[in-house]
Amino acid sequence: MNSIDLAGKTAVVTGGAQGLGLAIARRLASSGAAVCLWDMNLDALEAARSSLPQTSRTRQVDVTNLVGLEVAHASTEDELGPVSLLVNSAGIAGNNAPVENYDPSEWRRVVDVNLTGTFYVNRVVIPSMKRQNYGRIVNISSVAGKEGNPNLAAYSAAKAGVLALTKSLGKELAAFNIAVNAITPATAKTGILQTLKPEFIQYMLDRIPRGRFLEVEEAASMVAWLVSEENSFTTGSVFDLSGGRTTY
Repeated sequence: MNSIDLAGKTAVVTGGAQGLGLAIARRLASSGAAVCLWDMNLDALEAARSSLPQTSRTRQVDVTNLVGLEVAHASTEDELGPVSLLVNSAGIAGNNAPVENYDPSEWRRVVDVNLTGTFYVNRVVIPSMKRQNYGRIVNISSVAGKEGNPNLAAYSAAKAGVLALTKSLGKELAAFNIAVNAITPATAKTGILQTLKPEFIQYMLDRIPRGRFLEVEEAASMVAWLVSEENSFTTGSVFDLSGGRTTY
């Protein structure tokens, strides 16, 4: 594993109590960052805390609650210092159904968490980064945001929105030494698989030329570089983690 120096940096990882978020948080912490996990699941947060350094912190927060995010950000900075690294990993897959049968309330729930939640978190954290004239943001999208998945339109649309949000933010914040990039993972070995039908899981696996799902540590390695000072020029870009499924 390559060494990435994040000493002296404070990082927030949303959805950080499990799956991709937790793997990323562990990698950032091992690279020297002080990490705070933001997640709704209190039990998962408490379990995750035990696998991170004692300097790490947790906040139970809903990414769709703007006021709650503002409170979490203020308390995180009080304890750990100004947040200069942000990874938006909170997300849900939602139900599988064709568009004509998709429950409108479920559509709103999926878009609220995956897209609006990402917008809210960025909105809360960016002013502090601008005051520092430094920041690194990674928004986690999906290959579904590039090409869409059948019977998963809400998730696909929300993740496509994350890509457009990232590109806009990258341009807005370039003059402040803040890099904003996105990654587009293929399906990873996380708990989200348990929410999907077996035939849909096989559908996604069949489309990965590597012939396997993403390991969470592979995503963490890419993110660790993207939030480092070495990523000093690239912003508003999308980095593929699809095992060859999407090559654009």
